[in-house]
Amino acid sequence: MKSAIIEQLGQADLLLPARIAEGLAANNRVKARLSILQAAAARARNPDGAHFELAEECRTAGIDPVAMETLVSRASQSADGRITAPGLANLRAAIRDDVAIMAHAVEAGDPIQGDAALQRLTSLVGGAPSSTADDMDITLVGKLTTISSDAGDSLHRLVMDLHKALNGLAASNAEETVAGAHVYGLLPQDRSAIEAFMRGLEATQKLKFGHPGLATIAARTGARLTIQNDIGETDAHVVVIAVDPDAVTITYTDNHLPRARFFTGLFKRFPVEWSGLERKSVAGLAEGGVFYLVSGRYPIQSEDDRNPFLEVLGASLVFLIDWNKARKLLQTWVSKNDAVAILDWAARHRVGHRGFLEIGGSEFLSAAVRHAASSRIGFGEQLDQVLGRAAAVDFLKTVLRVSAEALLQGSSVRLARDRIEADFVRHLQRIDTALLAIVIRQAGLAHEIGTAMARLFVERRRHRRFDVAALAKNARHIEEKADRIAMEARNEIARLDTDRNVERLVNQMEDAIDELEQAAFSASLIPEELPPELIDPLDELCAAVVSGTEAAAAGTAAAAEVPDGHRIDSEDALAAVGRLLDAEHKGDAAERKVTAAIFNGGFDLKTSLSVLDLARALERATDRLAAFAHALREHVLTDLAT
Repeated sequence: MKSAIIEQLGQADLLLPARIAEGLAANNRVKARLSILQAAAARARNPDGAHFELAEECRTAGIDPVAMETLVSRASQSADGRITAPGLANLRAAIRDDVAIMAHAVEAGDPIQGDAALQRLTSLVGGAPSSTADDMDITLVGKLTTISSDAGDSLHRLVMDLHKALNGLAASNAEETVAGAHVYGLLPQDRSAIEAFMRGLEATQKLKFGHPGLATIAARTGARLTIQNDIGETDAHVVVIAVDPDAVTITYTDNHLPRARFFTGLFKRFPVEWSGLERKSVAGLAEGGVFYLVSGRYPIQSEDDRNPFLEVLGASLVFLIDWNKARKLLQTWVSKNDAVAILDWAARHRVGHRGFLEIGGSEFLSAAVRHAASSRIGFGEQLDQVLGRAAAVDFLKTVLRVSAEALLQGSSVRLARDRIEADFVRHLQRIDTALLAIVIRQAGLAHEIGTAMARLFVERRRHRRFDVAALAKNARHIEEKADRIAMEARNEIARLDTDRNVERLVNQMEDAIDELEQAAFSASLIPEELPPELIDPLDELCAAVVSGTEAAAAGTAAAAEVPDGHRIDSEDALAAVGRLLDAEHKGDAAERKVTAAIFNGGFDLKTSLSVLDLARALERATDRLAAFAHALREHVLTDLAT
């Protein structure tokens, strides 16, 4: 029991069973020590007397038998009637302390009787001994260890009286167990509340994976049932639940302020009225005496309101054990807020974080990440810098879930690491997929220029006007936009050290857009009227460009799905590669038709040069799309190989 904090919370009634147990244990010790004192006096009077025979009694009482045997065997009496023995001063002090413990235990249940016993103790032996000398008047031994025949008071009589009082308190506070909770003085209507709390506790306590904690004590005091759980080993970490007819009141203390806030956030679906967090201090606590206190009141009308809340409350406590340790470890991988959000998710999904800590924590995770992709994440680099915030949070949720599952199922740590490595690789592949989305966007920009060029020749065939200056201007804006997109993509690829085939795709599509922008500029220079022998092959070139950009977008989209194991997507991507190469062949053939028509047609210099420059820019664009096709094929085959 965490006595100091329980007393600070005004719940001393919960301490009574523990105090009774402490008092009864002290009774066993003091009886053994009085026997040792008697044996030492007898040895001092008669050095040749019986040997030490109290070893078993010492062990039963939790006293070191070797030290006590040394004390008795080396006891001696001086000429002035004083007994000397090594450790005698400590023995006298321990006797007084044991009797004081018994008196305080009685005081917890009967303040008047306990206070009277403490006064008797002071009258009999005085205050705490000031002398550390290992000697005493041998006549004092008899006064301490025997009951006087004249009915006067003695220490032995006080011990007997206290023992009788403790037995009476123990009888009136008989312990029983309800669903694993140690309970005292219950009424019949209390059982369902305790069973509900313990049902929740039982549902999740396996997730502490052997960590100490979660012991529960409950007691009926007047009109109130009080349930106390020690949570973990920290002195100031306690929850006390008071169950009244109209409300459940929670009093929670914690030496970590963020964890206290986390705890109150676990009950958002219940209308709990929380107080503010108060900073308090108690002398003697292991954490420097400082802790934070918060209380919450949940109004109830019946067991139907009360028991589900108590069950959720019991189930939540395991997620507080080592919470701060887990938060600090997660913060080495993601931000503080995201680390708390991950722990909140783990609690709500009953996954917890203790499995992650038990399996190796940050060292285990580092080994898995480095083994999966040592070149993709630098030393000290956070996951959200590599995967992106959402993906990093999702990955760490998987780490916590897999760690818990591995321990619950008894599977090997190696298997857990393999699963985590596979999930990390999957998230890295999603990064590649996101980069491929940029390539698809580039293909869309190329398609926009290509379709605008195709409309130009449709209009020229119909002898309609077409704003070629606007065409060239729009193409220039598209090319500038495409350059920015390509630069951002290359920066991401370099930062993440990702698949270099993706960079080749970005570069080839950028080059194709550059050629199409040049083609749009050349188109702004051609005469308004062109003969069919020039329009037809130019139209074929534009059709090859449009077909190629469409195949590039479709093939890249299919390639993005290949890492997820969809074979049909790999087939679609490779089919798109074939269409891209066909478009390049058609572009070559159409460009030759234009060249032949120019040389055989006797056109004026302006027409000849502008049309040739246009045709060759369009043909070069199909060449770039063919190079794109080869890079796409290599990317798909690499994914299939892995």
